[in-house]
Order: sequence, then structure tokens, then C-alpha cells
Amino acid sequence: VQLQASGGGLVQSGGSLRLSCAASGGIFSTYTVAWFRQAPGREREFVARINRDNGRTDYADSVKGRFTISRDNTKNTVYLQMNSLKPEDTAVYYCAAGVGTWDYWGQGTLVTVSS
Repeated sequence: VQLQASGGGLVQSGGSLRLSCAASGGIFSTYTVAWFRQAPGREREFVARINRDNGRTDYADSVKGRFTISRDNTKNTVYLQMNSLKPEDTAVYYCAAGVGTWDYWGQGTLVTVSS
């Protein structure tokens, strides 16, 4: 499975962005998909996940109520709608997919939130 993340960019504090993670080469609907992020000088951290079985979603406390993860299996794509962005959301965002472990990773897309 190959994952392609896109949608990053520069946005002002309080603004919105929607990231996309497009998959190819596999049966996308069979994978749980997540978004992670890594800010400069910091470790990669979990952001959000959407389960393969029931579509259940989970979020990091830092993004709850602001970010929404969704998937369209007909398009082999997972989205991360990010609202009310803060400067501390600045990071490279990665999507990952797998069953039990994160076997596949996208290349990352940079999100920069200016104050």
C-alpha cells in the first residue's frame, strides 16, 4: 500500500485546513488509518485514528473538538479536517495505515500555523 498525504500549507491562527491521505495498491477499507504529526525538535505524536471495522474515531486530547477524521473508502482516501488551528499545531503531518501495527506511512505534509 502506498500512501500520499497532501493538503498542508500556511494558515493563520484560527483558520482551517483539510488534509488528505490517498491510498493505492491495496484494499484500503481493510486498514485502520491514523494521522500523526511531528513538530521541530519533538517526537512524533498521535493525532487521530479511524478504525477499519466500525469507523470508530479516536483523537489526541490536544485536538479533540477541533479536528475531525473521516474516510471515503470509495475514493481510498482519509481526511483530517482541522479547524481552529493554533500555532502549536505546526508540524509535519503523516498518515499511516495498518492492522494492529502501522505498516504503511505516507511522506508527510507540512502544516504551518502563524500567530
